Amino acid sequence: MTLEEKVIGIIMEQLDVTQEECVPEASFLDDLGADSLDLVELIMAMEETFAIQIADNELQQIRSIKDVLDYLRNKGVTWHE
Repeated sequence: MTLEEKVIGIIMEQLDVTQEECVPEASFLDDLGADSLDLVELIMAMEETFAIQIADNELQQIRSIKDVLDYLRNKGVTWHE
């Protein structure tokens, strides 16, 4: 399982969306129907899964699946399962 597959799996579980909906450009709010509480829970799941802490000022830049992947890669997060 790759980092992208893991992230998409978390998004599918947290937001109750399909894999087909989870394209890199998908906006959590506009395309995937997330509200602010959904985003908090999603970020908490990412932090727990990848053992990272996402600062509040960095949260504002994470609006799409691509943003999450770019953020994790920039922090040096990898996933091999």
